[in-house]
Amino acid sequence: MVYLGIRLHSIRFIITALLLTCAPTLWAQPVTIAVAANMKDAFAEINAAFRATGKSELRVVFGSSGNFTAQIMNGAPYSLFIAADEHFPLELYKSGKAVDDGAIYAIGKLAIIAKKSMNLSSVANKAEIAAAISKANKVAIAKPELAPYGKAAVQYLKSEGLWDLAKDKLIYADNIGVATMYVASGAADIGFTALSLAMSPELVKSTSHSALNPSFYEPIKQRMVLMKASPVEAVELYRFMQSPQAKSILNKYGYTTP
Repeated sequence: MVYLGIRLHSIRFIITALLLTCAPTLWAQPVTIAVAANMKDAFAEINAAFRATGKSELRVVFGSSGNFTAQIMNGAPYSLFIAADEHFPLELYKSGKAVDDGAIYAIGKLAIIAKKSMNLSSVANKAEIAAAISKANKVAIAKPELAPYGKAAVQYLKSEGLWDLAKDKLIYADNIGVATMYVASGAADIGFTALSLAMSPELVKSTSHSALNPSFYEPIKQRMVLMKASPVEAVELYRFMQSPQAKSILNKYGYTTP
């Protein structure tokens, strides 16, 4: 019995030692980054450039800025929030969730996107856009209360006097990426999206787009904020987002950078 007790004690000791050795792997949580849907293509390239510097892989989640803000307010473990506007990041800062008010990393542009068959001009004027809306059965936009590009689309339509023409044809998506896919999939004939998404090499095969006059919607200043107690990986990405290399990629996708 004494021998059995010694054996059991030894087994427990070995198991405990193994658990302690493996603990960092078992318990470590991936560093998770929340990124606005309009940044999907541009951020994929930025993240690849960041990884190429020898940095570890991060978990990236794309979605609407409004949904991310609600999730973070409720304890979602995002370390860095790369948003599509200023309002939502500043709301998190004022609520004590972010370390500071962050930084503007890009200024986005609104575009109209259509199926190739609509023959949308790359420099469409108001008359052409009105004709496209009239011809369309459905017009896709992101929910304006959740997505800054959806809000900008509403501002544009109202400023140009096209709201009454479009309002009964609108279909709403939770984020700008989904709104864009509505057009790409044929669920909508035209839609309002981020220029950066409209410029996607995959999308240009099946759609046409035109950048819209920025004087008809509020500037889309995109801000990012670090959450409190963010790990070093998130801080490094935050800094990289402001580097000349990242800015060059953002410019390539139609963004203006500070």
